[in-house]
Amino acid sequence: MCAHFESIKDPARLKSRFKVSLPPKANFDVWPTYASTFIRLSQEPSASPGSEGSAEGISGHFGLIPHWSKDTKISRHTYNARIETVADKPAFKDAWRLKRLCIIPAESIFEPDWRSGKAVSTKIQRADQEPLGIAGIWTGWRRPDGEIIRSFSMLTINADDHLLMKNFHKPDEEKRMVAILDEQYYSEWLNSKDEGCLKYILPYPAEKLVAHAAQ
Repeated sequence: MCAHFESIKDPARLKSRFKVSLPPKANFDVWPTYASTFIRLSQEPSASPGSEGSAEGISGHFGLIPHWSKDTKISRHTYNARIETVADKPAFKDAWRLKRLCIIPAESIFEPDWRSGKAVSTKIQRADQEPLGIAGIWTGWRRPDGEIIRSFSMLTINADDHLLMKNFHKPDEEKRMVAILDEQYYSEWLNSKDEGCLKYILPYPAEKLVAHAAQ
């Protein structure tokens, strides 16, 4: 699971790696309920029927706020969505059914390493220093005053056998990791309309990640 990540703050880096502009009001040291950057298909109509849509970077709450929620407090608990149950959980199922898929750009994620008997905050990045593109879902929630609040959740997968990510979280807990996309499939993921999108949800190779105690 991931409750803390570092977003991309350099507009040129975001543009180069993800082909989108940095949105306003985005936090870069991100925890649940904070607003930060996520990438979705542009909501403008595509130029021609059946063609792939373009991506856009917008700011949204980290922690999905379903349309039926009475307030935003639910986002404290909905920042991660298990891929095994995302289609069934009330908070996530509508976003998944509508295939509101997104990518969360991140320089790094943070997880607790309990192997010493204490939680040691650990920073995890790509070994090549390129940013992570984390698979997620997004939605919109209408405030009582009519304003639409966007929000997103990171998708997670089992990591019991992952050579790196199995080292995190408490010993008696199931090991989980966020679903990191291969960058060659960013467009295909965003443009997915059915369950075929699951083929892009794979364990990211351990040898392509590095981890060290956070400063």
